[in-house]
Amino acid sequence: MKTPPIPENELERLQALNRYRVLDTEFEEAFDDLTQLAAYICGTPIALVSLVDRHRQWFKSNLGLEAAETPRDIAFCAHAIAQPDELFVVPNALEDERFADNPLVTADPNIRFYAGTPLVTPEGYAIGTLCAIDRCPRQLSPEQLDALRVLGRQAIAQLELRLKLRDLQETQAQLIKSEKMSALGQFVAGFACEINNPVNFIHANLQHLDRYTRELLCLINQYQLYYPNPPLALQERLEEIDLDFLTRDLEKLIKSARKGSTRIKDIVLSLRNISHYDEAGLKPVDIHEGIESALTILQHRLQATAERPAIAIARDYESLPLVQCYPILLNQALLNILSNAIDAIEADPSSRNTIKIRTEMIGDRGIAIRIADSGIGIPEAVQPKIFDPFFTTKPTGQGQGIGLSVCHQIITERHGGKLYCHSNPGKGTEFAIELPFDIDREG
Repeated sequence: MKTPPIPENELERLQALNRYRVLDTEFEEAFDDLTQLAAYICGTPIALVSLVDRHRQWFKSNLGLEAAETPRDIAFCAHAIAQPDELFVVPNALEDERFADNPLVTADPNIRFYAGTPLVTPEGYAIGTLCAIDRCPRQLSPEQLDALRVLGRQAIAQLELRLKLRDLQETQAQLIKSEKMSALGQFVAGFACEINNPVNFIHANLQHLDRYTRELLCLINQYQLYYPNPPLALQERLEEIDLDFLTRDLEKLIKSARKGSTRIKDIVLSLRNISHYDEAGLKPVDIHEGIESALTILQHRLQATAERPAIAIARDYESLPLVQCYPILLNQALLNILSNAIDAIEADPSSRNTIKIRTEMIGDRGIAIRIADSGIGIPEAVQPKIFDPFFTTKPTGQGQGIGLSVCHQIITERHGGKLYCHSNPGKGTEFAIELPFDIDREG
């Protein structure tokens, strides 16, 4: 048996195949119709839409065959893709030295005849075949061979249609997300404006209240010094209100109120920084300010709960210049990634409850932001799919599966950067954002 050759463009060919995201999907009527037509036209009991992966051939449609896939090293279709411009025909496998001792010939399904037309992408990569198979030797007429080629082109057309439909769905999801963010930006901008003035009023008045309180308490102390023996009614009243306790507690109350109003001011400022509603275009941005604003918004989720202690933030910030970016979009991505990090920690009761944030220069090309959590990690089988639209590992109703996909689009398409994910299941996940200094202003 001869092992099928590996195409010279194998890496690019596999990338082209994976771009369709069709492997291991459910059967579809459009492809089953093509194999039924192929079997009818060629007069064979078996017809397949076969896609040649790294180590296997997988069947998108398998008329007359129970197997869902077979190893690549024994696949007839793996030979066919080596000649993308030609229809690959084996009239009698028993008389062909390449296949005479092939397990698919000597055992079930006992292949004797094979004719496969390569499925060639618009870029010229042969990703599989549409093939007709028989258990007895035979020949096809020129008309049957031409019809098989036509059906093969239709199979590629169906794959392209699926790809375009997926692109439309992604675009729709992005538009929905953008509309929601625009509406949220308007709301946040209005909310921040409405709440900022009364908060400033409260914050300023607290300073006066503190001064007035101290002056009144000082006056009371002086009065007690000059009149150590007040009338009985006044003495009873002082004991009733517990003046010493009131004095101590009043100072604590004012300090707590000042702390609360400062917290509200910080949140309002962070909301304004996150939304940047009036700054939708490119502008120089302090990356660290964006990170800290996102952390302020998420502060309530970092606090201790009944199930876990507080989540610690370990910062390692390098001195960075201002970076040209779209602030509202970048802040959206940072907020989403940090929120996911908290989710991952909450999903692992044994977590160390730490999020590490590191920033650094990448030579003179740009900057990097690394956000690492000590959470549950991402299974290896899932990692290649995390940036796919609508993919989510969360229970139904707890995630739409567009968060990381949108983050990926924001970083790669709008900023010309890169977004990486490195995860060790059971130990944690790190997302690395790389942003160039020279961003494409048409992005």
